[in-house]
Amino acid sequence: MGYRVGIIGCGSITKMRHAPEYTANPYVDEIVFYDRNLDRAEALAALFGGKVAETVDELMEDPTIDIISDCSSNEYHHIFSSRALLSGKHVLCEKPISLTIEHAKEILDAQKKSGKKLMIDHNQRFTRAHQKAKEIIAGGELGNVLTFRTTFGHSGPEQWGHNKTNSTWFFKKERSGLGVAGDLGIHKVDMLHYLLDDEIEQASAFQGALHKVNEQGQPIEVCDNIVCSLKTKKGRLGTASFSWTHYGQEDNSTVLYCEKGILKIYNSDAYQLEVLTNNGEKINYELESIQTNDNQTNTGMIDAFIESIRLDHPPMVTGQEALSSLAVILAILEAAETGRVVTVESGSLQYF
Repeated sequence: MGYRVGIIGCGSITKMRHAPEYTANPYVDEIVFYDRNLDRAEALAALFGGKVAETVDELMEDPTIDIISDCSSNEYHHIFSSRALLSGKHVLCEKPISLTIEHAKEILDAQKKSGKKLMIDHNQRFTRAHQKAKEIIAGGELGNVLTFRTTFGHSGPEQWGHNKTNSTWFFKKERSGLGVAGDLGIHKVDMLHYLLDDEIEQASAFQGALHKVNEQGQPIEVCDNIVCSLKTKKGRLGTASFSWTHYGQEDNSTVLYCEKGILKIYNSDAYQLEVLTNNGEKINYELESIQTNDNQTNTGMIDAFIESIRLDHPPMVTGQEALSSLAVILAILEAAETGRVVTVESGSLQYF
C-alpha cells in the first residue's frame, strides 16, 4: 500500500513539478488536489488521475492522506504547513519556508510537536552539478573555497505563473513579501550553505523595482533586482545577484574560487561543471541540464522526500536549514533598505 498525497495550491509549481513527480514515484498511490479555485483543482485531478478536496479542512481531516505538499503562496505557508503537521501529515513546503522568522518558527514548532517529516523545496541541492561540486569541495583537491559569485535570473514570474499576467501574486507585497530575493535568491543562499558547509553571516545590498510593472502599469511593490556582497561565518567573501529581468536567457551560474583552482557551475551551455586547476588542467563535466522555466525535468525533490519518510531518515533540507536561509534573505533586504551592513545571528537580525 502506497502513500496518498494532498496538494494545497494548484498553480504552475504543482502542475509542472509536484504532481508529475508524485505521479512518477512508485510509492505514491493517489493525489488529492485542493485549490480555493475549484476549477484549477479539478483540471489537475483530470490531468493526473487524482481526486479533489473541496475545502482545505477536508484535506487536513482525511486520515488516509499521509503527505501534504504546501504549494500555497508565501503568506500562507505558516498556516497550512503548521496545520498539516499537527494533523499528522508529513509536509513538503515550497520555499521560502515563510515570510518572517516568527512564522517559520511556528512551522518548526509544529514539526517538533508532531514528530512528522518536514522538508522545504530548496531543489538546487539536488542537481547533479551542485552535488558533484560539493563532492569536489569536500574532497579537498582544490583546497578551501576563498571567494564566490553567484547569479540567478530569469525573465520573471509572470512568464511562469498560472495566468501569465502582471497580476501575478509574486508582484504583491502582502503575498510575495520578499520579491525576487524570496523567489530566486533564497535558492542560491541555501545552495551556498549546502556547497560550502558554511552560513552567510553578513550582507550589504542594493535593490530596485527596475522594470516590472503591475496590472495597472505601476512599478511593482517588491524588488525585481537585488545585488549583494556577502561574508560567511568562516570568512569567505562573495557576491550574489538575483533578477527577474534577464530577458533572452536564464542565468543560474555560480563560480567558486579556491586555493588550488576554480569551480564553474552552470557557467557554460556545453558543460554543467568546469574545473580549472592552478597547474593549468581543465576538467569538464557533462552531467544534465538544470531546471529552467522552459525546461522542466525531474528535480529529485519528491523522490528524496518520499525516501526520507519510507526509510525514516532526516529530510535532505530541514526546516532549520530553511529558516537559516530565510534569515539571510531578510538580512539582505534589510541591508538594501537601510544602506547598512547587516549581521545575521541566531535567526535574528542585528546591526553593527
